[in-house]
Amino acid sequence: MLKELLYTGMGGALLLKEKVEEELKKLEEKGKLNATDSKSFLEGLKTRGEDEEKRLKEELKTAIKEVIEELGIATKKDIEALRP
Repeated sequence: MLKELLYTGMGGALLLKEKVEEELKKLEEKGKLNATDSKSFLEGLKTRGEDEEKRLKEELKTAIKEVIEELGIATKKDIEALRP
């Protein structure tokens, strides 16, 4: 389920990226935006997206660890500690 949710989010992000690129191209063609500004905007958007992805991954890891702890599920580290 988590995998499908991630794929759905990635698909949505890709679709949004394509739409933004289309609109920027239209603005370039109309002369309302130059190619340099368009490229700069896309790079900034990409950087913010990557930063947000890292932040969300860390939040997800933290949440999963909390759930595992609350449920009392043995972790790989716990199991390793029991081995002779």
